[in-house]
Amino acid sequence: MRIKCLIIDDEPLAINVIKNYLQQIEDFEVVDSFSNAIDALNFLKNGTVDVIFLDIHMPILDGLSFIKILEKPPLLIITSAFDEFAIETFELDVLDYLVKPIEFPRFMKALNKVNRRLGINKASEEKSKERPYLFVKIDKKKMKKIFLDEILIVESLKDYLKINTTSGKCIIHSTLSDFTNLLPSRDFIRIHRSYTIAIDKIDAIEGNSVEIEGLRYVIGRSYIEKVKAKILNSASI
Repeated sequence: MRIKCLIIDDEPLAINVIKNYLQQIEDFEVVDSFSNAIDALNFLKNGTVDVIFLDIHMPILDGLSFIKILEKPPLLIITSAFDEFAIETFELDVLDYLVKPIEFPRFMKALNKVNRRLGINKASEEKSKERPYLFVKIDKKKMKKIFLDEILIVESLKDYLKINTTSGKCIIHSTLSDFTNLLPSRDFIRIHRSYTIAIDKIDAIEGNSVEIEGLRYVIGRSYIEKVKAKILNSASI
């Protein structure tokens, strides 16, 4: 994924320097450039970027005022001929401050900061998009993938388990205790010596039972207080 950059500077030469630098880096792309911050604000109403290279001294709206206007700013790198604003800009959560004329090695250090910051964020985003799953053995040779967000209820059948999911059922050789320990405790709870259920699949609670997809499952006497407390704490009312 390419990193989208916006350049805001009232000096055409300064814009060209940054453009030329970025063109040499494969993962970075200049989506647009502006000679004033007003036009940049209009662009950002409908467009998004990952990084803004921003001058401070500009007509109509200076760089510092521009930063303060942004509600959800992307990464900001100041490119200025003056260094006296460095402390103030870092208080505004600016990623880096480049003093003109900008040498390419110093520019690359700033890009490395961008990579580190976006790398962490992107890794976190990708991780959150992953669907957790387990592989279970359904016969001597075959392993089946089960997505955790599809599990409805896991039922004990003595030395076997029946796993009921939104896409079907399967039988595996395991104990309920062992399998339940593989599941995230924030999403699943054992309600009986024979049942472990997915909390978010519960349609109703009545007395000592829960309803999932039209079927009722009894909550064991020794489990009922813990189950009701966990389910009610998981709900937002």
